[in-house]
Amino acid sequence: MNQTLTAIEGIRAGHAQDFEAMTGCTVILCPPNTVGGVDQRGGAPGTRETDLLRPMHMVQHVHGLALAGGSAYGLATADGVMRYLEEQGIGYAVGETLVPIVPAAILFDLDVGSSQRRPDAAMGYAACQQASAAPVPAGSVGAGTGATIGKFMGAGQSSKGGIGGAALDLGGGLKIAALFAVNALGNVMAEDGSILAGVRSPMGDGTFINPLDLLKMGRGAPASDALENTVIGVVATNAKLTKEEANQMAQAAHDGLARAVLPAHTPFDGDTIFALATGAVEADIFTVSAFAAEVTAAAIRNAARAAAP
Repeated sequence: MNQTLTAIEGIRAGHAQDFEAMTGCTVILCPPNTVGGVDQRGGAPGTRETDLLRPMHMVQHVHGLALAGGSAYGLATADGVMRYLEEQGIGYAVGETLVPIVPAAILFDLDVGSSQRRPDAAMGYAACQQASAAPVPAGSVGAGTGATIGKFMGAGQSSKGGIGGAALDLGGGLKIAALFAVNALGNVMAEDGSILAGVRSPMGDGTFINPLDLLKMGRGAPASDALENTVIGVVATNAKLTKEEANQMAQAAHDGLARAVLPAHTPFDGDTIFALATGAVEADIFTVSAFAAEVTAAAIRNAARAAAP
């Protein structure tokens, strides 16, 4: 049974990565008339085409999303997605021209592998070629290839991050799913409050340190090599939502991020969540928003569990 983002009918996803450079990207391709939204929190975002997703802006539908490593350089992956979609005859019609709408968000992984090799348009195009409706692979692949978790004490005491997904069938044909690349400054917390991944003890005994304990001890700022972090991802549903409601779903999903990451939305994170609604099923935004938080927390935890050194 598909428990990933592609459980939402019509959505396709694909990864591309460079394991030598330890970076990559993940592309989400949308069915026609998919309504998009976004909510960005934290002080260090790296995004593209997010303003057009907000209420009171003209564009209603999106054609794809790009999630990538490579810091701001990784935003170039959206160019490759645009080229692929244009070749498929998909985009916003402007006279005789098609303009695919492809918002994007990036995470910082330049300190993990080679800082000179980053996701680019060619990698974005390659991810589109790999995109399918099959369950989305999780772990240290795609946008999560070079992700890390818990760099508060520096990269040497962090854990490996990755990308993960989750899906829920809410009955009556209504579904909601999520896909997240986790490169958080904070720790990823399990359902019972234990630490799944994060700041590792310098004793090398496999235990973790709670960043809040470090703050109480007077360590007010992260290490100098721990200032670039973020959780980026998407929550999607087959519900019929307005653009305003899609933005509400993205807002609610941040509650799930805050349940799974401690601390979340820091000045050193660029936490960005996109929302997609394909419009196949009538549903109320209250129900969709409540479960958006649930599926987001599950996807983030699954990313930490699937990550590989």
